[in-house]
Amino acid sequence: MFGNDAEFLLSLHRTHAAELRAEAAADRLARAVSTRPGRTWLGRRQQARRTDARR
Repeated sequence: MFGNDAEFLLSLHRTHAAELRAEAAADRLARAVSTRPGRTWLGRRQQARRTDARR
């Protein structure tokens, strides 16, 4: 499959780099799609619970 160690290491590097790029893209997408706290349909309940926890 691999002729020498250099080809194996290069293949390993490319695979790892592709995985890192995919993770970064998924993180960017998750940040773009996520809603701000308090803007969900449970927003009022979440805010009320937070104020009760502070007391």
